[in-house]
Amino acid sequence: MPRSFDLVLKGGVVVDHNGESARDIGIIGEKIAEIGDLSRASAGEAIDASGLTILPGVIDTQVHFREPGLTHKEDLETGSRAAVLGGVTAVFEMPNTNPLTTNAEALADKVARATNRMHCDFAFWVGGTTENPRDIPEIERLPGAAGIKVFMGSSTGSLLVEEDAGVAAILAKTRRRAAFHCEDEFRLNERKALRVANDPSSHPVWRDEIAALKSTERLLRIAREQRALVHVLHVSTAEEINFLSAHKDIASVEVTSHHLTFSAEDYARLGTKLQMNPPIRDARHRDRLWYGVAQSIADILGSDHAPHTLEEKAKPYPQSPSGMTGVQTLVPVMLDHVNAGRLTLARFVDLTSAGPARLFGIVGKGRIAVGYDADLTIVDMKRRKTIENSWIASRCGWTPYDGKEIVGWPVGALIRGRRVMWEGELATSGQGQPVRFGQAL
Repeated sequence: MPRSFDLVLKGGVVVDHNGESARDIGIIGEKIAEIGDLSRASAGEAIDASGLTILPGVIDTQVHFREPGLTHKEDLETGSRAAVLGGVTAVFEMPNTNPLTTNAEALADKVARATNRMHCDFAFWVGGTTENPRDIPEIERLPGAAGIKVFMGSSTGSLLVEEDAGVAAILAKTRRRAAFHCEDEFRLNERKALRVANDPSSHPVWRDEIAALKSTERLLRIAREQRALVHVLHVSTAEEINFLSAHKDIASVEVTSHHLTFSAEDYARLGTKLQMNPPIRDARHRDRLWYGVAQSIADILGSDHAPHTLEEKAKPYPQSPSGMTGVQTLVPVMLDHVNAGRLTLARFVDLTSAGPARLFGIVGKGRIAVGYDADLTIVDMKRRKTIENSWIASRCGWTPYDGKEIVGWPVGALIRGRRVMWEGELATSGQGQPVRFGQAL
């Protein structure tokens, strides 16, 4: 007797651990129930996915949604709206909000704000500080905690941990993989005079490749001493890729879509809109990041979505803040790179779904498999579109990719069996839930 499903996606090309092939996907409740030829099955709802490609739900493990405290730039609802419109089904949000996310109370507040309000599923990084190492073993295990995030540079207040002793104290207590922003604060302070007023192209001169490499080298030395696992965020230099390739036993690597797409030549066109920490650099660094992708030195692809208003970005450099939108453009920009032959679709899936699940111990997400959450990113690999500011759902309403023609576009997003986005429109209200993690720590 044919099986009955709540929802069947018919006729799409499924990309999973078995490769790419035309198969149907049957969903019961929140879970994938069967994959294969379901032409004889009955379903409460059927989606015709002919001509479309079905990927595991994309997970963006580095976003800044600014709530609480900075909601004139973004909040959990608007940021997650941007995510699902771009085909992203889960995000890990960063701790540099106001108040900072550095304790159990602040984490619980964010989880409460997000539950059934965010459009995608979520977890929150908790900031590691010089004050909270003793609390880390408990915080790491709390619902909705992605793990511990440490700023070794480019931060203010208690989130900045620039001394080796502070980093060691944190890593001595972590049991999960901790994430790090690696720029050497001491070198950044020494080189501030190299910033040129009204010239954002001096940003990578000030925050040079040595500042990034020195911090990463220090981190890896401390991690080995503490026998800890670490995750180096937004790697931006050729030198770091070369160094990290010899330390993959303890260090995972994130690259971002903007560091893979832009180069220092783009400052002339985009000005402070291109200003990020760590910076967009010369093309030789971008080329080596692509080498890192090709050689599987890079483990994860993130957006580092960090919105600021156009008024804030219009301030003269260096008063202008660093950061740009990215969560909504992550999938289309990278699909364009796939179509250009810079990476395969299977590699994209590993960087955005399987990789995050593997590194961070995510339960039930990251692959298309029976028993897993029915989180699916549905794309049209042949669709040609132009990214425009008017498409951006982030509260700040702009993107550095404005006017960029793209081949490959997110058509739909399913999260735990619910069609959340279809053809550029939200299909359901926010019903986001905390991402679950394995607790064998």
